[in-house]
Amino acid sequence: MEFKRTHLLMLCVTAFFAMAGSAILAPVLPEMVAPLNTTSHEIGLMISVYTISTAIFTLVIGHFIDRVNRKRILVPCLVLYGLMGLISYFVSDLQSLLIMRFIQGIGVAGMMSLSMLIIGDVYKGHDSLHAMSRVSMAIAIGTVSAPLIGGGLAILGWNYPFLFYALSLPFAVLVIFFLPETSVKKENDSHKGIINVLPALRDLRILYTVFLSFAIFFLLFSVVIYMPFMLKATFAYTAKQAGYVLAFQGMAVIIMASRVKVLVAKYSMIQVITAGFALVGLAILSIPFANSIVTVLLLMLIFGAGYGLAQTTNDAQIIRISPPESRGGVLSMHNTMKYTGQSLSPIVLGVVLLHSNLDTVFMISGILGLLIALTTYLMKGQFERTDDVHVKNTKISLPYSACPEPLDDR
Repeated sequence: MEFKRTHLLMLCVTAFFAMAGSAILAPVLPEMVAPLNTTSHEIGLMISVYTISTAIFTLVIGHFIDRVNRKRILVPCLVLYGLMGLISYFVSDLQSLLIMRFIQGIGVAGMMSLSMLIIGDVYKGHDSLHAMSRVSMAIAIGTVSAPLIGGGLAILGWNYPFLFYALSLPFAVLVIFFLPETSVKKENDSHKGIINVLPALRDLRILYTVFLSFAIFFLLFSVVIYMPFMLKATFAYTAKQAGYVLAFQGMAVIIMASRVKVLVAKYSMIQVITAGFALVGLAILSIPFANSIVTVLLLMLIFGAGYGLAQTTNDAQIIRISPPESRGGVLSMHNTMKYTGQSLSPIVLGVVLLHSNLDTVFMISGILGLLIALTTYLMKGQFERTDDVHVKNTKISLPYSACPEPLDDR
């Protein structure tokens, strides 16, 4: 069976579900306070418990992900994701919901890693970048549309957004019957799980790429969390209006993610990542100086363009440079750092806000983005060396004849 466009679409849907996991509830949290008899402070645990669980179990799954066929992990993760959401619809107390969310995070941990890992199994060279850009577009669409979906379902009731997760249950059935199995052929049975990742992290390129995964999501959530506060203080915007403003960056992500393959063909991956972080840093650093909503929207477009370039290319880069025998573990570590960045951003920047103001938060984040862009540029020589032993002559053994160029527009 060939790996077709419909199969890549299934990976994109999986990534969409994974990204929508927290975004679908974000606009609904205020509506949950009264029915759950809790406080606005405690309701935030609905997000943090979920992201912490995902970060932890991404590493746990990474321990054996390179030893097990992909669908044996992906299907149970999809079922867990949907089942916990469906059960949550019938739950009416915060403590039980937090347990459901923690378990649901386990499912997301496998869904995000497996989407990237299967791409690494099937696609090579610029084809993998093309496929990864499609997954990144799905993630961006999830970022933009999930809050709108959650808000729309909340009109029916505070618990109706949980029904969205149940859509992964019939989707899991489709995956069972229609998504081809992929696996890396092992030469021996001496696999040591996540321990195999440690030698790979000695490669400075892999270690730095994993760090960039943390950095881009740390910067993303500095905008997602604190931009609504800025809009409310400066322009008296409501949460709904702030959501529309944030959607601008999502549209820019979709546009730029679709152009990454063209840019990488002209420039190197590390140059595109450098440009992405430079745009992100510049946009965030300029937010305190925005005195009109038009300027804010323009900065959101610049931020989204930079994020689309950096995140998409960085994900493709980790697939490209990671050794096949431990690729699953490396990708798990890579994705864990994404959720770590999401979790630490509000904590670290919250301390900054406690001792200063919003302008300082944005200025520190912006400077951090520019410093990372500079450091990445200085790392250019490490990434552009020609003796890339992980990329040359890489062969993956599949239980079917995979089409090498199923989506190439050439």
